[in-house]
Amino acid sequence: MAKISPFKFLQEVRQEVAKVTWPSRRETTVTTIMVFVFAAAAGLFFLVSDQIIRMGVTFVLGIGR
Repeated sequence: MAKISPFKFLQEVRQEVAKVTWPSRRETTVTTIMVFVFAAAAGLFFLVSDQIIRMGVTFVLGIGR
């Protein structure tokens, strides 16, 4: 394995970081809002699904009311 000097390594790291396309503030905000919306939708979906399954199992087993 070839040895590389720390100075050369840091130069290469800076070159690679310069190639990165960073998202704008607006893109970051929109993406964050989308994550919260989809997380809430998934939570609501699983809540409703769980309640339907619970009612079905309760009905089949004849427990509860």
